[in-house]
Amino acid sequence: MKEDIAKFFKGEIFEDQETLEAYSRDASLFRVRPKMVVFPNDSSDLMALTAYVSKRKSDDPTLSITIRAAGSCMSGGPINDSIVADVTKHMNAIGEIEASGTRVEPGVFYRDFEKKALENSLEMPAYPASKDLAAVGGMIGNNCGGEKTLRYGKMEKFVASSKYIFADGREYEVKPLTKSELQTKINQNDFEGEIYKKVFEIVKENESALKKAKPKVTKNSSGYFLWNVWDGEIFDLNRLLTGAQGTLGIMTEARLKLEPIKTHHDMIVLFFRSWDELPGAVNAILPFKPESLETFDEETLKLGIRFMPEIAVKTGRGVLSFLMQFLPEALIGLRMLGLPKLVVLVEIAEEEELMVKEKVSKIKNELNKIGVIHRVIEKDSEEEKFWVVRRESFALLRKHVNGKRTVPLVEDFCIPADSMPAFLPRAKKILLEHGIDVNIAGHAGDGNFHIIPLMNLKDEKERAKLLPVAEAFYTLISEFNGANSGEHNDGIVRTPYLGKMYSPEIMELFKKTKQIFDPKGIFNPNKKIGTTFEYWESHLDA
Repeated sequence: MKEDIAKFFKGEIFEDQETLEAYSRDASLFRVRPKMVVFPNDSSDLMALTAYVSKRKSDDPTLSITIRAAGSCMSGGPINDSIVADVTKHMNAIGEIEASGTRVEPGVFYRDFEKKALENSLEMPAYPASKDLAAVGGMIGNNCGGEKTLRYGKMEKFVASSKYIFADGREYEVKPLTKSELQTKINQNDFEGEIYKKVFEIVKENESALKKAKPKVTKNSSGYFLWNVWDGEIFDLNRLLTGAQGTLGIMTEARLKLEPIKTHHDMIVLFFRSWDELPGAVNAILPFKPESLETFDEETLKLGIRFMPEIAVKTGRGVLSFLMQFLPEALIGLRMLGLPKLVVLVEIAEEEELMVKEKVSKIKNELNKIGVIHRVIEKDSEEEKFWVVRRESFALLRKHVNGKRTVPLVEDFCIPADSMPAFLPRAKKILLEHGIDVNIAGHAGDGNFHIIPLMNLKDEKERAKLLPVAEAFYTLISEFNGANSGEHNDGIVRTPYLGKMYSPEIMELFKKTKQIFDPKGIFNPNKKIGTTFEYWESHLDA
């Protein structure tokens, strides 16, 4: 196969054991060893490779292509047992920074993109917590979100247009279309035209069912977003392809919309005695459009206290100086007669300082009405201390627990905010009954939480917990009409559980969508559609 591909492929091709082993993992639970790793030089390489795989597929049904960018995915999205194409080496160009749409290739690391955008007082605010690791291609493929999604929305709102290679091996521009433009596409009578025709038929003929199926949560990365494609006036395949995790085609370029940076900001820190207080506080704050509304629980706080001296050293500050920064919080703890059950960080940001102060004052009044203990922080250094503790405490825990690894199994659920007090105790009970200790952090305003325990997966008894826990957890999410994934997508880890979130009718529409774009099954298999529990278990990485 390598000799055949080398005849038309300008980039590098690798089949050595070291490379294959390196590309058999991402940040997920799984290990899937590829047959080949390639570094495409440009989109023409990927077009030729797609055409080659499509032509050879009938002779070798195992052939497929998975695009890989940073490899930081927690769901198993960029791993595959056939050909993996890494786009970070060559396909990493950034165009002129423009708020209306900045051209980027999929291999661009977000940290490099962010630096250039910030130089122009702009940002793409749908970035994930892993923004220093993530690449744009993966962010679009997963429909990523993060701390600022509450105010600005997820990645799907920032893709102005894109270019994709479809299963016929040709590259197409994908952009919003008016009714007349859509009809022109449909009338083309070619592969691209068939895609537009058949997808339009699906969304029109199943409009009511799709509207009902759309998750009633603020963040969702599970399934195919067929309900987003057509609003009655504009037809935009980007709203389907974003979040499709590379299963419908290969993205070679995107134009990303940007937002102006809000230069003035304050933080309000909320301290709760009970999770029951959270929905009322969230509902009181949301009308003021906070930049972010982040949460971490009592267990995370305990980790911060346990590792405080080491965290202080990592910040480059003296231990005593770092500890003194938390004196106001210690006094609040005395007032509460113990640690808060959870802490919420409310970031208020605007273009004018007066607007920030007015919002903070109004939020304080609302919090006082419902009796929420809070503190306003105006100094950047004091704001940063909370982010440092949240970020570093879990990293240090991993270093102190030998033989255990992070287990992103149920790490990205999203539920209606009002359901949090009822949902979270039951969710924690599932894990604790299986002997899995947990701490919870996440995006309180969105009802999107992250639970990533540490486990020893070399222990057969520990591995045996995974499927029962996942089964019970995703059943509970469906009971509360939540989303299996708010940001991280389905990948290998959640695809078998999509049927708990969507009806058989909708699952059938997902299968039809995959068939329309990828009739031979050449794009990133075993995600969104078709993963079995046997495949899931057989590729667990201990």
